[in-house]
Amino acid sequence: MKKQGMNPYLPSWEYIPDGEPYVFNDRVYVYGSHDRFNGHVYCLNDYVCWSAPVNDLGNWRCEGVIYKKTDDQLNHEGNMCLYAPDVTVGPDGRYYLYYVLDKMPIVSVAVCDAPAGKYKFYGYVHYSDGVRLGEREGDEPQFDPGVLTEGDRTYLYTGFCAIGDKSRKGAMATVLGADMLTILEEPVFIAPSEPYSVGSSFEGHEFFEAPSIRKKGDTYYFIYSSIAMHELCYATSKYPTKSFTYRGVIVSNNDLHIDSYKPENKPMFYGGNNHGSIVEINENWYIFYHRHTNGSNFSRQGCMEQIEIFDNDTIPQVEMTSCGPNGEALIGHGEYPAYLACNLFCQDEEKYTGDLWMDSQFPKITQDGKDGDEEVGYIANMKDSATAGFKYFDCHAIKKVKIKVRGYCRGAFEVKTSWNGEALGKIPVDFTNIWTEYAADIEIPNGIQALYFTYTGTGRASLASFALE
Repeated sequence: MKKQGMNPYLPSWEYIPDGEPYVFNDRVYVYGSHDRFNGHVYCLNDYVCWSAPVNDLGNWRCEGVIYKKTDDQLNHEGNMCLYAPDVTVGPDGRYYLYYVLDKMPIVSVAVCDAPAGKYKFYGYVHYSDGVRLGEREGDEPQFDPGVLTEGDRTYLYTGFCAIGDKSRKGAMATVLGADMLTILEEPVFIAPSEPYSVGSSFEGHEFFEAPSIRKKGDTYYFIYSSIAMHELCYATSKYPTKSFTYRGVIVSNNDLHIDSYKPENKPMFYGGNNHGSIVEINENWYIFYHRHTNGSNFSRQGCMEQIEIFDNDTIPQVEMTSCGPNGEALIGHGEYPAYLACNLFCQDEEKYTGDLWMDSQFPKITQDGKDGDEEVGYIANMKDSATAGFKYFDCHAIKKVKIKVRGYCRGAFEVKTSWNGEALGKIPVDFTNIWTEYAADIEIPNGIQALYFTYTGTGRASLASFALE
């Protein structure tokens, strides 16, 4: 039976950020880095791949570990992490995995005969004289490789440029030959860093990291994370290595710039760095991105939203939702886990996750157990005013709302259909150290609705799920 697609699209105990999606043989494959629950830095785990049928984006399958950090000949001791990768199909029909180790300025490559088999180390991107890209005098360090192959040429996009760093000029494009390693055309800059953006179309949204490339028709779409971090921007060109023009923001992982349901500059989630790309699935286009959980930068989860690409190559910014993979609102009946919240905030606004794990005033999506334990996620640390929002549901004849709560709390959860709307009703809760179900007779208006649950009271509540009846 076809499942509803929800965000995050993978199980709540899986942490795959930096998603690069592709369609191979009627399945969507997502390649990303691999965070650890409660990890102390980014990307501590080995690469795994997940896939889903193109016509069932709620039914994801883990393909297992496709590449271990120790598979790189420079990392046999495993003391370096595998940062964000990308995959392309070479002219020989094999699948090539490009990545950077966290302490190296060079690009490594692995290869496999299948999209999600066991990749084997292949080599390093290098100049014709054998010097590795990133190690020649004057080279900028390589980071976050994105790749696109056309015929015998592969376009490699790399870069990382912090605000104020004049030693790094921007995103680079390098052309590789048919062996997928040897440079045919040396790096050129296609999107400026902040110190070099004056007078360009990129001012205010300069290149920071996460370069990715896609092509639709005769237009190249360069997707990247700007200096604001939370936003995935895009630039377009008719050429793969020049003439890119900034066009806009596709998605923000705290929903800044969106004014359709709240003020434009109000953050609706605890944002942070962002990385992803676009893909066409069954004639619909989607943006893959990631969100931050556990009150930390280091436990990120993949999400996706359906987008529109207009004839003039523009892409309007889309909201973060709980139903992105579904292509339509979720069924407005039954029980849903709280980790599907696409909005999470309290009366004290905060745009970025930062060091929130040290700060107890903010709610967070988390889980019990340790990394790898298949424990369903929930929302913890909901103090007075903490609000979880879920979008969207197709509601009909809903007369009762139930919630599952635990924690040393005494108060009530208000149920609303907008973040600042009037409460439709309240569900009282009390001290309990086990998940306890509470219910109230609350009518939800018929139609497509957002649902917001705001805790009011003392102590701290954890929210596991809600149910509509």
